[in-house]
Amino acid sequence: MNKEFIKRIFSSIILAPIALYFIIKGSFLFNFFLLICFIITICEWHMMSKKKFYYIFGFIFLIFSFYTVYYLRNYEGNDYTFFLLVIITCVAADIGGYIFGKIFKGPRLTKISPNKTYAGMFGSFLLPIIFTNLFLNNRDFLGLGNNIEMQLNLFIIVLLTSFISQIGDLIISIFKRRSKIKNTGKMIPGHGGLLDRIDGMIFAFPFVYILTKIL
Repeated sequence: MNKEFIKRIFSSIILAPIALYFIIKGSFLFNFFLLICFIITICEWHMMSKKKFYYIFGFIFLIFSFYTVYYLRNYEGNDYTFFLLVIITCVAADIGGYIFGKIFKGPRLTKISPNKTYAGMFGSFLLPIIFTNLFLNNRDFLGLGNNIEMQLNLFIIVLLTSFISQIGDLIISIFKRRSKIKNTGKMIPGHGGLLDRIDGMIFAFPFVYILTKIL
């Protein structure tokens, strides 16, 4: 294992419980955590895209994106299963893409992000299905209520959310290439900036928000 991968693991071990704590606690604690994340993300976007023609559009999108996160956690009742489902899908898509890409390698998916491979894309669909299914089948153990079987509608939502998350990753990669930078920041060892870590989520949450409004 290289040093960057080790840093990535340790960062995740530290940050995941912190984020989960605020998500579970909800109320003003979650709102405070979300506000901090929003400020950091906005700052990273500003540093990355200042003087670019799409600068203001990025600001508008990030405001809408973080609003959807706020809404889905605070106004969809006390059962935040669906909220966690989005988080798990995005994280699993990222892990699946990274692990499958490193192990199986193979042809590159796109020139936009040279590290993306077809094997990684497969992993980005497979792991979210496995992780979300495990989560739904162990809701009682986690104290979130009765277990839920993975139905076709949830299966499709997970696949679509994973797809949107991967697209979001590629879109941020395009902006990074335009700015001639590798990462949006240096805040998280092994990951880069916060925007590097949540690039898929900032697209997945608006998608799920719109989906809930339509359905």
